[in-house]
Amino acid sequence: MRPLRILAVDDEPPALDDLGYLLRGDHRVGRVLAADSSDAALRLLEAEPIDAVFLDIRMPGLDGLDLVRVLSRFAHPPAVVFVTAYEDFAVDAFALKACDYLLKPVGAERLAEAVRRVAALLDGGAGPQQPAPDPGPERIPVDLGGVTRFVSRDDVAYAEAQGDYVRLHTAGHAPLVRVPLAVLAERWEAHGFLRIHRSFLVSLRHVEELRSDAGHWTVRVAGSELPVSRRHTRQLRDVLVRWAPAPGPGPS
Repeated sequence: MRPLRILAVDDEPPALDDLGYLLRGDHRVGRVLAADSSDAALRLLEAEPIDAVFLDIRMPGLDGLDLVRVLSRFAHPPAVVFVTAYEDFAVDAFALKACDYLLKPVGAERLAEAVRRVAALLDGGAGPQQPAPDPGPERIPVDLGGVTRFVSRDDVAYAEAQGDYVRLHTAGHAPLVRVPLAVLAERWEAHGFLRIHRSFLVSLRHVEELRSDAGHWTVRVAGSELPVSRRHTRQLRDVLVRWAPAPGPGPS
């Protein structure tokens, strides 16, 4: 794959310089352009082809989310990675089909992962692609006493990180599968799962209650009370307000 052409957008010069420096240090990146506003970014985007835009959200005038809405009307919109100090916009960002969402200050390893995702997206075709039809709930093979059985994704109430494994909590049992929780969170995000803590991923359809006690938040999922980290509380509250699962049989 040819080297990537990336546009970095941030209204704060030190942050823009740091972002550009890190991007230029990645072997997959061929050219990095910089813009200190959305208006300047649009002028550059109209002047030459850009593979991906790494941009801040809170900027004077047209903010990052609005800029991406404009880009979505391009015939061949670039991939988008948000780089921001605010975690509150993650849901909106991924609703706009962002490739990644980075929180400042960004380390070289995390930025490299975002570049990898952009490269993988572009290598698969020109520009963002339409998702393939969902063939049905994913079925996860698990080993239970020497017998391989399959657990439906929709039966999982929550997943719990345990070292290099994840324990899938369902109504009947809680098998271990060898997969990082971060990978499962990314894979299941579009199917109603949300990370609430470094150790827990929950199915929104199984959430029964969200509670605050002296500033400490917990969520009740399938009869279990799980901690919600401070950085995930706002997102969980916002998503639960808007969450509308498909109609189905209620609890018995």
